Amino acid sequence: MERGRPTGLFVGLCTLDVIQLVDHAPGSNEKLTAREQAVAAGGPAANAAVAFGHLGGSATLLTAIGAHALGVGVTADLNALGVAVSDLAADSAEPPAVSSVLVTASTGERAVASTNATAHRLVPPDDLDALVAACDLVEFDGHHTELAVAAARCARALGRKTLLDGGSWKPGTQDLLPFIDVAVCSADFHPPGTSTAADTLRFLREHGVAWSAVSGGAEPIVWAGPDGEGAVDVPSVKVADTVGAGDVLHGALAYHLAGDRLTSQGFAEALRAASVVASRACASFGTRAWMREG
Repeated sequence: MERGRPTGLFVGLCTLDVIQLVDHAPGSNEKLTAREQAVAAGGPAANAAVAFGHLGGSATLLTAIGAHALGVGVTADLNALGVAVSDLAADSAEPPAVSSVLVTASTGERAVASTNATAHRLVPPDDLDALVAACDLVEFDGHHTELAVAAARCARALGRKTLLDGGSWKPGTQDLLPFIDVAVCSADFHPPGTSTAADTLRFLREHGVAWSAVSGGAEPIVWAGPDGEGAVDVPSVKVADTVGAGDVLHGALAYHLAGDRLTSQGFAEALRAASVVASRACASFGTRAWMREG
C-alpha cells in the first residue's frame, strides 16, 4: 500500500535566528566583521517542522511568536516554507525570542545566546484535541512545558506517536517522559544521576520511554528499544555550520517514523536516514542552505 503524506504537529520553541559567520568568537570589548549572515525563523521545534515539510510531510507548529513586526516576519518565513503556524501568543505585542548565533568559520562550532521560551506561559488551546487528532506524530522540544505535557497526554489518549527532542534536561522534562514513545537526545542531555549515554538510555527506559537514542555530533548514534540496541554511524562531511543540525535530525526522524510501526530494524533505519539529512545540513552555512542545495 502506498504511504500517504505524513502529518506532524511540532510543539515547542520558535525564535528569530540571527546567525553570523565569524573568524573567531569575539573577546571582551572586541568588535569584528562577520563574513556572512543568515536571518530566519528558528528554534528546535520550528526547524524540525521545516525539515519535516521539506522532506514531503505536512507540518503544523504549535508555539508562541506574537504580533510584533519581527514576529510577523518569523511567521511569514515559516508559512513560505509550508509550515502551518498555530500561534498561542498571537495577540502579544512583545518581540519574539531572538537567538544570536556566532558560527566559527574554521570549525562550524557555534555560540548561542537566547531568551528561549521564558517570556511566555502558554495555556493549551481549546482545539488541542483536533490538532493532535489531525496528525500522525507529535514532536516536542521540551520548551513550553505545560503545553507540551497537555499535548503529549492528548496524543497518548488518541494513539498518536510522540517524539522528544532532548537537547538538554529542563525543569518539567520528567513530567513529559511518561507520554513519550521515542526520545532522541543530545550528548548534553543529562537526566539526574546520569553521566554517560548508557546511563541516559537506561534512565529513559526506566521512566517509560520505549525507544531512545543519544546523538553525539560526528560520533555514532547509540540507541535502545524493547527488543534490541545498537549504533548507527553518522556520515562524514566537511562541517561548515552545526546550527540547527539536531533540529533537522529530529524533523527528518519524525518524517521517517510518522507512518510506521516501530521495530528495531525500522528505528535504526530511520535514525540512519535522519543522520544523512542532518549531516547534509552541517555542510553549509545557516539553517536553510541545505534545502536549496540538495
